[in-house]
Amino acid sequence: MSSAFYIARRYLFSKKSTNVINVISSISVIGVMVATMALVVVMSVFNGFSDLVATFFTNFDPQLKVVPASGKTVAADTPCLMEIKKLDEVEVATECVEDQALAIYGDRQAMVMIKGVEESFKQLTHINEILYGDGMFDLKAADLEYGTPGIRLAQTLGMTARYNGYLHIYAPHRTGQLDIMNPMDGFVVDSLISPGVVFCVQQGHYDKNYILTSLHFAQMLFECDGELSALELKLKPGTNLAATKSKIQKLCGDKFKVKDRYEQQDETFNIMKIEKLMAYIFLTFILVVACFNIIGSLSMLIIDKKADVETLRALGARESLIKRIFILEGWLISIVGAILGVGLGLLLCLLQQQFGLVSLGQSSGSFVVDAYPVSVHYGDVLIIFLTVLAVGFLSVLYPVRYATSKSLK
Repeated sequence: MSSAFYIARRYLFSKKSTNVINVISSISVIGVMVATMALVVVMSVFNGFSDLVATFFTNFDPQLKVVPASGKTVAADTPCLMEIKKLDEVEVATECVEDQALAIYGDRQAMVMIKGVEESFKQLTHINEILYGDGMFDLKAADLEYGTPGIRLAQTLGMTARYNGYLHIYAPHRTGQLDIMNPMDGFVVDSLISPGVVFCVQQGHYDKNYILTSLHFAQMLFECDGELSALELKLKPGTNLAATKSKIQKLCGDKFKVKDRYEQQDETFNIMKIEKLMAYIFLTFILVVACFNIIGSLSMLIIDKKADVETLRALGARESLIKRIFILEGWLISIVGAILGVGLGLLLCLLQQQFGLVSLGQSSGSFVVDAYPVSVHYGDVLIIFLTVLAVGFLSVLYPVRYATSKSLK
């Protein structure tokens, strides 16, 4: 194996008798390099968008969320939920009720998600960092209930940060049948007033659908007094998230699900994972096409080195050794192209991170970020490198054996 590798390495870097073979070999290396570079850069951009979305969720979503495994709500005094609140790892525990309702303001209406929370919600999340307006985040004052909408929902309903009058909320009764003659009797109706602010998570799922209000208001609206739809948790600094999640899941058994931030937004992240996978498959096909240049380069090299092969045969070399030389030659082209491609891809990612070479829009501030976000995950880089080696090896295995059998007889 060592002698085959030595000869293959000499063939790769030595000058051939026909200059066009050197050119084709260089093109083969460049083709593999460019395809590898594209894989590294594109995968890193997808990672960058995923990490960027995750930073937005930290302003609104709790670290852990305990929800019923079946049904919408459970009793707030369920024993395991009471035990969770007392855990040493838990810094803040907030009960919440969340369900759909109809919101009407003036002559406009929209289906919304009402989320009722406790006062501790301000300590649970970074809600104060995403508020806009001249007021502050409050849930109620005396008998008045406040409602803080998402910024895009406020636009849909024609409201400002400090909207005037009442925002009317309609929710269907949990029990009973709808009377067609008196359809309004089938709804619980209540109203909210403005605290003078709206929130902006910069995610459409929240900004155009959610209204934050008090837990009491939501329980009365959805007729679930003494119940909750989720227990949201913030852990103490330095707490092991994975270990605490596993511990809470054991306490809950199969009656509840414990979700971290990524699982709370699994639909969004699953879509991004699928997009990333499709981009990986598409670019791998391009890599396969680039590897066809290696086949052409090796075919011409086999013809060029026919005299050398006869000499090796005279010295006692077997056919298997001769075939192995040219297979290793093709693999070396893939390795060199992969190393150069990974290096160049990482360099481009570093430059994009530092200087934002490729922007998202013509003017600054048009998007959440001005340039494409990039995040290099070295696990992805390893997978890309192994993919290039595998594709390069498999693409030359049969053609080289066939070419050597035909050309060297």
